[in-house]
Amino acid sequence: AVVRVPGTSRALALKTDCNGRYVYLDPRAGGRIAVAEAARNVACTGARPLGITNCLNFGNPRKPEVFFQFREAVAGMAEACTELGIPVTGGNVSFYNESPGRSVYPTPTIGMVGLIEDLDSVTRAPFDRSGLDVVLLGDNRGELGASEYLAWIHGKVVGRPPDCDLEGERRLIEALLEAIGAGLVASAHDCSEGGLLVALAECCMMDPDNAFGAEVDLTSWQSLPLRALFFGESQGRVITSVYDSERVLAIAERHGVPAAKIGRVAAAGGALTVRVGDGTWTVAVSELARAYHGAVATYMSRVATAAEESDTEAARV
Repeated sequence: AVVRVPGTSRALALKTDCNGRYVYLDPRAGGRIAVAEAARNVACTGARPLGITNCLNFGNPRKPEVFFQFREAVAGMAEACTELGIPVTGGNVSFYNESPGRSVYPTPTIGMVGLIEDLDSVTRAPFDRSGLDVVLLGDNRGELGASEYLAWIHGKVVGRPPDCDLEGERRLIEALLEAIGAGLVASAHDCSEGGLLVALAECCMMDPDNAFGAEVDLTSWQSLPLRALFFGESQGRVITSVYDSERVLAIAERHGVPAAKIGRVAAAGGALTVRVGDGTWTVAVSELARAYHGAVATYMSRVATAAEESDTEAARV
């Protein structure tokens, strides 16, 4: 969220973040990623990250495995805050979050605040103008461990969470803020849960009243397995639509951030088209919007239908 500071030309950017699955599988890596992702999200609005608070949610600390998760997650958070230069202003710890025999996922939730010096620099996430170049800041490494893909498609919470290069995250934030400050960036959205394809879809239809298609070519990464390229959750990536891709790429290079022009924003209400080598996939933005914005209603409808069928079967028996 971005909140205007009354009586000034400034605004505050606010973000809460944590991936409990990452922390469950590797507490220290998950703690680092929680801070880095929150900072990245704040920077995508045009804000410089200033500080964090936290709510550290864990099970019974008398259990060795739970205390280990707590200790390692806090250590990971400290590493990220130190590297990114972001102080911890406060927070709280909530223990004993469990039901008989099972603790909640360890969830060190980060609350990040950042400062936008000029309201004209506020940057939104969705594409909002056709014809702009789409530039990916960061690199696709095809890391599927601990991903939404594995959890939702295969029902597996397994693997190593993606690597979190904290120094690389710092350079990414600096490059992004310089490009936004120079008036070169129309939109910026980070890649996180769900991976690159999900982030691109969100850029297209996040604003249901002003949805734009996109034409994207990912052939440069065709050596990666498609599911890893599309749904891998490699950190340190931001999708931008920009007014001058050459200048943005030059800024990224100067900061040592991998970057590539991967396509263009297409017409409003069109389609998202993704090419990888000889393969092409196209889906209408309206279809993406129905799946995204109607997800809760669709799910609840399925639950209600299943309950009715169960009642009917019970009555028949």
